[in-house]
Amino acid sequence: MALRLKDARKAKNLSLDAVAKLSGVSRSMVSQIERGESSPTVSTLWNLTQALKIDFAELIEEPVQSRGIEVMPAASTPTIGSLGEGCRIRILNPPSQTGQYEVYELAFQPQGALDSAPHGPKAREQLTVITGTLQVTSGSYTALLQAGDTARYDANCPHAIRAPDGRAMAFLIVENS
Repeated sequence: MALRLKDARKAKNLSLDAVAKLSGVSRSMVSQIERGESSPTVSTLWNLTQALKIDFAELIEEPVQSRGIEVMPAASTPTIGSLGEGCRIRILNPPSQTGQYEVYELAFQPQGALDSAPHGPKAREQLTVITGTLQVTSGSYTALLQAGDTARYDANCPHAIRAPDGRAMAFLIVENS
């Protein structure tokens, strides 16, 4: 991801200062991201991709082909360090599907949270809890999920996922139909 951002910036003959001005991300943060010294939030990455006029999916490394089976080694899976408070996200979907559907692995620290603004008008999410307990809120509705539970809900309104009791892991599918 870091190299792709730097390559995109250089291909457009933009300085770090220019990208900072266009994206609203500080020059030092852009530099840290390009050097792989910072784990940017999704919103920071979004701002950078919009400033550079590149598709968000271009940041994700392509999987390695192996006898007709696509393999994404764990070490190469794009990971975003901290979304919200105490939440790490790994992007599991193929880059070509970004925008249609997205698949994420979420890892929450105790009291961790992922607060999201509304997505598109018909967006929905499906959350499956692997370990721990998660509380999901969509608009004015709230549900408590245990390991093995799945919730499907609207993502076209403010929504949030919280780990109220301890560490938790889940898979999240976002559908933008």
